[in-house]
Amino acid sequence: MSLADSLVLTPRGEREILITRDFDAPRELVWDALHRCDLLRRWLLGPPGWTMTVCENDVRPGGAFRHVWRDAQGAEMAMSGTYLEVVRPERVVRSERFLFGCDAQAGEQHGTLVLTERDGRTTITITVLYPSREARDGALQSGMEHGMRASYARCDDLLAGADARP
Repeated sequence: MSLADSLVLTPRGEREILITRDFDAPRELVWDALHRCDLLRRWLLGPPGWTMTVCENDVRPGGAFRHVWRDAQGAEMAMSGTYLEVVRPERVVRSERFLFGCDAQAGEQHGTLVLTERDGRTTITITVLYPSREARDGALQSGMEHGMRASYARCDDLLAGADARP
């Protein structure tokens, strides 16, 4: 199985999505790729044709983050929230809100990221708890998986390059 094929999105219960993905890199390097704006801007782009225009990331308990993306036609989507728990390089819990154009996604969700390393390979496990089943199902139907696959493939390329290493 290729790393690109290792992405799995699994609905759980009424309001959760469990997301897992493997990366062929040590946990510290994956942590940096997931949290440093200079690295995030290079891979966290969503579907082809989108770019990250704003990246603000204060990775500490109580710190805020804000990411904004734009496509070639000028459509925007944004994600913002607050870090609730940060244990580098193992775990992050944060609140998240999405805005697509002028439409806010229903409510705030909580995301928990766990990074585990084995033999130089890192598995990320993300659990997203939505405010309702409808919000969760809407996220699943939004094309989220397609965007994640494209972005994580770019992250693989970044992690394979020497310029991502500190």
